[in-house]
Amino acid sequence: MFVLTADQHASKVRGDKVAALLDAQEGWDRAHADAVVLPLERTVGDEVQIVLSDPSAAVDLALHLIRLGEWAVGIGAGPTDALAETSRASSGPAFVHARTAVERARGRAVPAPVVVTGEDTSAAERATALLQLLAAVVRRRSAPGWEVADLLVGGALQKDVAATLGISEQAVSQRVRSAMIEEERAVRPLAAELLTGAVGPSGTGPQARSRTGTDTGTGTGTGNGNGNGNGNGNDTPRVPKENR
Repeated sequence: MFVLTADQHASKVRGDKVAALLDAQEGWDRAHADAVVLPLERTVGDEVQIVLSDPSAAVDLALHLIRLGEWAVGIGAGPTDALAETSRASSGPAFVHARTAVERARGRAVPAPVVVTGEDTSAAERATALLQLLAAVVRRRSAPGWEVADLLVGGALQKDVAATLGISEQAVSQRVRSAMIEEERAVRPLAAELLTGAVGPSGTGPQARSRTGTDTGTGTGTGNGNGNGNGNGNDTPRVPKENR
């Protein structure tokens, strides 16, 4: 199971962005409906959290949040205890890992604000390294690059994008190269594979419950505690951040 926790940067200065993020989430939720175990919700303050069963969806959402430029992203990979109706009320090792990950992602030492922690620490570190590299690509992509990247979805061809934008195919190809669109897409499956490895051997089992009440195929593990600051058992303290 994958728990993604995102913490907004400097919300006291920039204003709370949580409501806007949740309002804009409907399209993403539809595209990844099969992967959403518990939907994205505000957990505490300017923090949001989602529970996902698919590592590719976790990678996609993490990079989307990095693109927005407002969030530090932590991904916890591991088993969960029996899930409640909301992320805030749920607990388990994956939630504790997500708490550790987002606190690290907020630190100034990380090259990009996305971190993975999990039952397999070695795989989690490799997943972190690759996601931070992908995050660097996403953060440096220009507006013209994103214009092309957003149109090259659903099997669209570069000639179709050229016609839509009223530019030459050569210009589209140049934007694709400059934006490293093909490289990013080629590496995403590897990032998802490493994220799966971070779950560790204890991450399989029948205990965790999906949104519909059916088994999701993830185990209970031995830890507990969500870490959302709502008294559900996590011993990991939340570190205050500046300019919240």
